[in-house]
Amino acid sequence: MSDIHFEGVTKVFSRGGRPFTAIDGIDFHVADKQFISVVGPSGCGKTTLMRMVAGLDHPTAGSVAVAGREVTGPGPERAVVFQQFALFPWKTVYDNITFGMRSKGASRAERDEAVAYYLKLMKMEGTEDSYPHQLSGGMQQRVAIARSYAIDPGVLLMDEPFGALDAQTRTIMQEELVRLARVNPRTVLFITHSVEEAVYLADRVIVMGRNPGRIREVIDVAQTRDAEAWADHPIDDVMEMPSFTHLRGQVWRLLREEMGSDR
Repeated sequence: MSDIHFEGVTKVFSRGGRPFTAIDGIDFHVADKQFISVVGPSGCGKTTLMRMVAGLDHPTAGSVAVAGREVTGPGPERAVVFQQFALFPWKTVYDNITFGMRSKGASRAERDEAVAYYLKLMKMEGTEDSYPHQLSGGMQQRVAIARSYAIDPGVLLMDEPFGALDAQTRTIMQEELVRLARVNPRTVLFITHSVEEAVYLADRVIVMGRNPGRIREVIDVAQTRDAEAWADHPIDDVMEMPSFTHLRGQVWRLLREEMGSDR
């Protein structure tokens, strides 16, 4: 079990010498192997939530637990994929993917097996000796995702992982992530500004409000997605389905209300 549990989570920062409440009273449970997308206006605390699960930040009040244990710092059971690819430019694809595995004491045979498996899964066979500068942006992000999966984390935290990609590559990566999630499921917390991306990828979409950051609504997508077999259709076809446009519109209406609340 690798579930995530937010209980009464509040985060207060100092801004200009005064306290600023970024997140207030978050209560939420992410089930094991569930894919959750988080959307909301800028400044609503999306990344702060993710950083607390990663152990890179800590609640002012309340607690964040993974697999029943309170998060007190980073751990190998939680992997993070950032918007910037964050690969070691002086290391090959092989060495980037196996970096975390080495620190865990994996044997050469285990590393070889993992690289072969994930490069095949990512459709990147034959690139193990390449360096990041020799790869496209999409391929670099595939390597970053493979590196995260290779350490066998229970929880995968993704902060705008496709934000730096062009529109065409981003669409391809969204389809690839759906395929990967079916083959090798993990508990995923996915931060994004894209409503379409959030609805297409997630089992549930958390819509956040701000001032202070809070959960405005949680929208279930999995029931509709599974009933209409979205994963069996190209992403362009899915986004034209009435069920998809309805869910997208539901999220957009909530976001517009939140963004208009500061006017």
